[in-house]
Amino acid sequence: MTTIKGPAIFLAQFMGDAAPFNKLETICKWAADLGYKGIQIPTWDNRCIDLQKAAESKTYADELKGLVNSYGLAITELSTHLQGQLVAVNPAYDTLFDGFAPENIRGNYQARTEWAVNQLKYAAKASQNLGLNAHATFSGALLWHTVYPWPQRPVGLVEKGFTELANRWLPILNVFDEYGVDVCYEIHPGEDLHDGISYEMFLEKVNNHQRACLLYDPSHFVLQCLDYLQYIDFYHERIKMFHVKDAEFNATGKQGVYGGYQSWINRAGRFRSLGDGQVDFKSIFSKLAQYNYKGWAVLEWECCIKNSEDGAREGAAFIQNHIIKVTEKAFDDFAGTGADENFNKQVLGLQ
Repeated sequence: MTTIKGPAIFLAQFMGDAAPFNKLETICKWAADLGYKGIQIPTWDNRCIDLQKAAESKTYADELKGLVNSYGLAITELSTHLQGQLVAVNPAYDTLFDGFAPENIRGNYQARTEWAVNQLKYAAKASQNLGLNAHATFSGALLWHTVYPWPQRPVGLVEKGFTELANRWLPILNVFDEYGVDVCYEIHPGEDLHDGISYEMFLEKVNNHQRACLLYDPSHFVLQCLDYLQYIDFYHERIKMFHVKDAEFNATGKQGVYGGYQSWINRAGRFRSLGDGQVDFKSIFSKLAQYNYKGWAVLEWECCIKNSEDGAREGAAFIQNHIIKVTEKAFDDFAGTGADENFNKQVLGLQ
């Protein structure tokens, strides 16, 4: 077994216009002062990283890594959640997702998709240059508008959708394989990979590609009423990343999973700061330790009630307190009697 690394923090929800959140140097100091040991970097924010430069210049990558290290932090992973979303977008969502792309290619579906694919390829090489072996992203979605089959889905639609999704991702997965980095899809509503079954459908289409791995975030499963502990039993061999994020689901006689078009604070299912929701993190950390998870425990803060800085401060201690330093010996070693082949035969009555 391996002791989980952490605590770490995903910077995406904390970057802002005011200090210390407006520069990598100052947000690193802030995170380190809170007790974090690592940062996960959103690659769409050029205040954190120039992704193309990190891919093309090992010198730049080394300097970036050195800067982060100087604050006592490690870069845990890079994230291309926004770019990954744009690898596959159904036209129904074109306008809403256009804001994820550079302004000069908005409204141009083909150019936007090509840009997103190139961003993922840069991320693969940049990860290698930074000495990373896992990468966070979204799958995108061609089928999400049909998730509830009304009207009924035409025969062959789902098969066609996953075939196309796989065709777009296979070349990307191959590039990540070339650079020795796992692609960790965050299984998330709004993505075609939104639960275990949809992930398995995709995995089959990409021929069980060794780099098609998982980012485990239990909060999204709470909101789907999915067994997030058994999920670890099913998929632990593919789980290479972990977002530590809390959530709660409080169904009423008026609303359930779909939320009635309400704001986050008024939904039955909503994200919470660590310790304020319903996720059983003690069991999660135990299972991940049991299955020899070798990665980081990374705070992703999303809460519709608590202040983000309070959530970050509390989250560092919460994760630290949940990380299990795994044992190096069996608890009953003191009672061992020793054994060899002849002794074992004697115990079994074979001699």
